[in-house]
Amino acid sequence: MADDDLQSIVDELAERLEQSVAIDDPAIRLLAASRHFGDEDPVRVSSVLNRSIPAEISDPIFAQGIASWTEPGVVDLAGTAGALPRLCAPVRCEGLLLGYLWLIDKDGEFREEEFAAAAEAARRAGTILYRRLLLHQRSQARHEAILRELVSPDPLIRAQAVEDLRSEELFPEAAVRFTVVAVHCRTGGATPPPQEVALEAAVEDGLRAVSPDVALMAANRARAWILLAQHQPPARQSLAALADRIRARFARLAPAGPAPVFGIGTTVERLDEVTESYRHASLAARAALLVPSVGEVAHWNELGPYGLLLKLSADDLAGAAEVPALAALEREDGHHVLAETLETFFDHGGNIRRTAEILKIHRATLYQRLKRIEQVTGRTLDNGDDRLTLHLGLKLRALSAALREHLDGPPAASP
Repeated sequence: MADDDLQSIVDELAERLEQSVAIDDPAIRLLAASRHFGDEDPVRVSSVLNRSIPAEISDPIFAQGIASWTEPGVVDLAGTAGALPRLCAPVRCEGLLLGYLWLIDKDGEFREEEFAAAAEAARRAGTILYRRLLLHQRSQARHEAILRELVSPDPLIRAQAVEDLRSEELFPEAAVRFTVVAVHCRTGGATPPPQEVALEAAVEDGLRAVSPDVALMAANRARAWILLAQHQPPARQSLAALADRIRARFARLAPAGPAPVFGIGTTVERLDEVTESYRHASLAARAALLVPSVGEVAHWNELGPYGLLLKLSADDLAGAAEVPALAALEREDGHHVLAETLETFFDHGGNIRRTAEILKIHRATLYQRLKRIEQVTGRTLDNGDDRLTLHLGLKLRALSAALREHLDGPPAASP
């Protein structure tokens, strides 16, 4: 038997016990499975076919505390139709949970020798997976360092990163297109440590959704980004699947944290152009954080004027938001009725009927409010430049307020 072969471990144990054996990773995704001996059930069949099991099955398994087990135990799947009892041996090394080894028994009556054999096989599997983990971490750390240099402001550092990536021979020789996907947490600069870990783990899990294409990632506190290397620009459906997978994994790891948002950069054809896709993806993610109407997955080429406005720094954005006409309206409008009316009017293209319906007021009342707005601001809503000034000013003020709240974090709870 090869010492570094999980498949050999499960095959040897299965033949010795004449029972099917499987090894999963900590998320119960299949790593290796033996042949069956007529003891397979619907859960095992699904695992082999899909390389994983659905949450409605895995959640009750996790609820039995298997993630904290240090010795083999029996998992009860009585609530799952057609599922047979299982012996679960945690695969650990150096105190780390690296996976699970499974045996199935129709009667759930596992013998002492089966517990011992499963524990020994799990120990050997743990050594293999720990070695793989160390190699993966070293490789991932190197790739992350190169990715950060690939988007450095220094052109010499970027050029060296391009050469380093090429020397890694990660990408196929055929024509490849590069797209950056930015992933940002909603908690700004005060991201709790559990959410930092959850973000990195969720993004790494999401990379499996883009196989067999090449995907590399870099993560730092509340932000991460993915470099997709594909023969064709990524389809909208595949990007949505990537985002859904990351969101789902994040929700399981950090259920109290708000879901992350995503920014999709432009697709470029050369490694030395990735910095452009990265900048666009970061701005698109910023839009998803600050502009609810954009949605949780924002595409740079669909941002319209927000793409320009979000290039402003926080200070420049705050300065540009100081529109005298709107400041006058704010002083006059203590309950923000006129400001809400004006924004709704602009957001619906000046359509009187639609604006009145949304505000639930009579058209005559709307006309009165618009007249009052003109008097207070000194602007005329029939004038294109005046409308642009007021509409843009409202958007700038909203963006500035949203950015300030994001950077400062939510207000502290009252004692």
